[in-house]
Amino acid sequence: MRAVFTHGGAEELPAAFCYQVNGSCSRTVHPLGIQLVIYLACAAGILTTVLGNLFVVFSVSYFKVLHTPTNFLLLSLALADMLLGLLVLPLSTVRSVESCWFFGDFLCRLHTYLDTLFCLTSIFHLCFISIDRHCAICDPLLYPSKFTIRVALKYILAGWGVPAAYTAILLYTDFVERGLSQWLEEMPCVGSCQLLFNKFWGWLNFPAFFIPCLLMISLYVKIFVVATRQARQISTLSKSLAGAAKRERKAAKTLGIAVGIYLMCWLPFTVDTLVDSLLNFVTPPLIFDIFIWFAYFNSACNPIIYVFSYQWFRKALKLILSQEIFLPRTSTIDLYQE
Repeated sequence: MRAVFTHGGAEELPAAFCYQVNGSCSRTVHPLGIQLVIYLACAAGILTTVLGNLFVVFSVSYFKVLHTPTNFLLLSLALADMLLGLLVLPLSTVRSVESCWFFGDFLCRLHTYLDTLFCLTSIFHLCFISIDRHCAICDPLLYPSKFTIRVALKYILAGWGVPAAYTAILLYTDFVERGLSQWLEEMPCVGSCQLLFNKFWGWLNFPAFFIPCLLMISLYVKIFVVATRQARQISTLSKSLAGAAKRERKAAKTLGIAVGIYLMCWLPFTVDTLVDSLLNFVTPPLIFDIFIWFAYFNSACNPIIYVFSYQWFRKALKLILSQEIFLPRTSTIDLYQE
């Protein structure tokens, strides 16, 4: 991810410097009231992200009826979003508000690594969930044998392993410096955290986002067509089969909404990264900061979607908040029962 260090805007105070050394990055000093408002807004967003995804992780882990391949993928996705809120967003908040990086080179590299890892892991998991829903809707008879918990665990391993290796190669090897030296820009100043400050990164980031997105869109178009046909044929099914088909379609619809919101949140940042690399990084830092925080906001969205869409999640949330989970045999409750 490209880091943001200064903010533009006529209403802001004159820029100081991050460090009292030659070549230091300039620093825009916001009025105290504005700083406080931004910190509080970011803190609320971080709290929503962490607690919302923690509820998903705990619910799927605790309630035995939720131990399904789809829900294990949801758990892993929620874990990535929760860790983003815990490990990445606090430092991103300080960087955005103070317009400087004060945490040293080691944390700069680690922060960039975790930021990229969790974001790529999210899109991989959304892809795998789309594949899962495609199998469930389009091939319902073979789905239980094709998409087992073992298969889901393999997808989860790939969803974490591939982004981890990819990001490590970019950040912890000299691949970028050796192979892409002609694309690299000179590091702008002291007090920045721009480890991937190069034109090639915009082109690399674009397909990493759009290829999975095109896959998800094509799968959900097919799911929608098949689900519509199934809805017309529902009267010919037995009551139990009709109920199962209805649940699968509702799950597909809910996860389709999650994919749509993901696209809306990440599209501005991804397009701007590509355009910025072509136009020599002309995006005002304040605008870029808004784009990246809009992308971060996606990590808080999925639990909110589940609250409005999944009855099982609302029941699980009620049992957790009322502390009924401490009663005997609560973990065996059928959350799907009407």
